[in-house]
Amino acid sequence: MFSNRNLVIATKHQKEQVIAPLMEQAFGVKCVTPVSFDSDLFGSFSGEVERKLDPLSAAREKCLAAMKASNCDLGIASEGSFGAHPTLFFVPADDEILIFIDQKNNLEIVVREISTKTNFKGKVVKTYDELLDFAKRALFPSHALILRKSKEENEGIVKGIRSSEELKQAFESIHSSHGEAFVETDMRAMFNPSRMLVISAATKKLIEKINNTCPACATPGFDIYEVQAGLPCNHCAAPTRSTLSYIYQCKACSFSKEERHPHGKESEDSQFCDFCNP
Repeated sequence: MFSNRNLVIATKHQKEQVIAPLMEQAFGVKCVTPVSFDSDLFGSFSGEVERKLDPLSAAREKCLAAMKASNCDLGIASEGSFGAHPTLFFVPADDEILIFIDQKNNLEIVVREISTKTNFKGKVVKTYDELLDFAKRALFPSHALILRKSKEENEGIVKGIRSSEELKQAFESIHSSHGEAFVETDMRAMFNPSRMLVISAATKKLIEKINNTCPACATPGFDIYEVQAGLPCNHCAAPTRSTLSYIYQCKACSFSKEERHPHGKESEDSQFCDFCNP
């Protein structure tokens, strides 16, 4: 279905370095990146351009724009978000959406990878020693930094700082006129090896999902449509909130299949039972 076709990767931040080798090996595609494609038009991490769409919609529009610009009917794009983990509320997380679009076969396949392995942070610093302490904890210089006058100020922003000389020069320039500076991690992929690893993990997840084909019509992307709770308590047998089964459904032909006990458990510990442990 995909062999020998061009696959455009919608990026200006060198994401093709981790996406292309995996996709080419898995599907025999030829990965290309669009010339002069500006993904920052859909939103930038440093705030110069506000992202007006939700992450999935932004990834989709980015992918479609790159496909149109490259006259290509096969495309892939990622969209990252950074902030508190959705369940570990005080832990920063990298939340990556990866979308694969095949217009020839009317396919759209999406995966999400959430990782706590991120250096995402920012801080107001008043002294160079404070800045150096932040830089060390932010994995500088392998991971680049951004300096600006304040968290909301974009004028005079210095991005992609990767050397001690650049860091000191930028800090002294901002500090001399403002008495402090706001330092943050540069989350653009080519400046952040930790993020590249998460994008790589998302790509592997995408490949696995594409390879999971519908048993009825062989369409790629046969995936979980619904999660059903109700795993019985091992003490009283009452249904718990834990997962009893996954319902898979094909987007093309609507064939569905139930997978019971997907986590290899036929019962749940009573500590998670609302009846035994209200």
